[in-house]
Amino acid sequence: MSSPSPRLSIAFSCAGHMYSHLFMLLYPTVVLALGPTFDRSYGELLALATPGFIAFGVCALPAGRLGDRWSGFGMMVVFFMGTGAAAMLTGLARNPLEIAAGLTLIGVFASIYHPVGIAWVVRHSVDQGRALGINGLFGNWGIAGAALVAGAFIDLVSWRAAFMVPGAICIATGVAFLLFARSGAVAVSGADRVVHEPRPRRVLVRAFTVLAATSLFGGMVFQATSVGMPKMFDERLGALVGGVLGVGGMVALVYFIAGFAQIIVGHLIDRYPLKPVYMAVYSIQVPLLWAAAHLFNAPLILVVAVFAFFNVGALPIADVVVARYAPPDWRSTIYGVKFAIGLGIASLGVPMVAFIHDSHGGFVVLFTLLSGFAVVVALAAAFLPGERAYTKGQ
Repeated sequence: MSSPSPRLSIAFSCAGHMYSHLFMLLYPTVVLALGPTFDRSYGELLALATPGFIAFGVCALPAGRLGDRWSGFGMMVVFFMGTGAAAMLTGLARNPLEIAAGLTLIGVFASIYHPVGIAWVVRHSVDQGRALGINGLFGNWGIAGAALVAGAFIDLVSWRAAFMVPGAICIATGVAFLLFARSGAVAVSGADRVVHEPRPRRVLVRAFTVLAATSLFGGMVFQATSVGMPKMFDERLGALVGGVLGVGGMVALVYFIAGFAQIIVGHLIDRYPLKPVYMAVYSIQVPLLWAAAHLFNAPLILVVAVFAFFNVGALPIADVVVARYAPPDWRSTIYGVKFAIGLGIASLGVPMVAFIHDSHGGFVVLFTLLSGFAVVVALAAAFLPGERAYTKGQ
């Protein structure tokens, strides 16, 4: 029997993070090809994804509690198998109702990853900021890959293949995860490799209140921009891109580059206090979102790429807040609450994109509103409690 490898455990978690975002964001690119097939507007078809995005967030809470009370390993197996099967079913959909049902199932199973998989990374890592940054990079590659994978399959095969082929690969990964665990190569349980001192109740209340506010408004910014970007590029880049594959490739490039920001930010939060880093990365996003609202062609690509770099780079910070403040036996549950807010309630950003686009004929109003949300996050982060006095060894 092999000795359990923390690195292999983290590697499967990184793959899961990539899959969770890839499957949730296949549809915003697929939808660009569905108008002629189902004779519906962009807004009507995009709205079919709303229940899935709500499930992606809301179901994170029960998933996290099951991870704490039942089995983190078992929930990860369910994640791989269930998400892959739901994607394959979506690829078989015959009408908009069945598409909505398939996307909802994807959201339910994909919701398992964040509360369970992120807690898995925290348990098996020493430099938690760095580990979460690397894990976040893989999640970002899922975001980038979604647009590219969907665009490639649409142009070369069909929109159905964009769901069915990745679904089969996800199931195969789940089988490999199960086999490695049974061989003893993947650790399925164990204590944290790094232990933080318990925080006073008043500090916990303050930290998690800030976390709730930043998760909600930061989640709205992330959801709305990642969902709306394919359509924004489709409308505003003109001759710079051609077809769905060109749009998907451009979105993929933006998020592929932005993913490396998480490693940089992860390094920073292992060495510096969370508060100033958190405030800085969102303050910088405010003028970038406002500028993106008014730009076209090459200037738009440049500004959106810089915005995405900071927007994606901010993601590990909230995860580290939970890692440092949450009691270990409640960690997956608290991650579940965080993602229920940041991915569930904040999934209102999806119908918001559809409604504002169809009612105002573009993205000016949307991105101006999102710049205001970024202001709220930066201000809320200013109330994050100090941490040095409470971490063992500091």
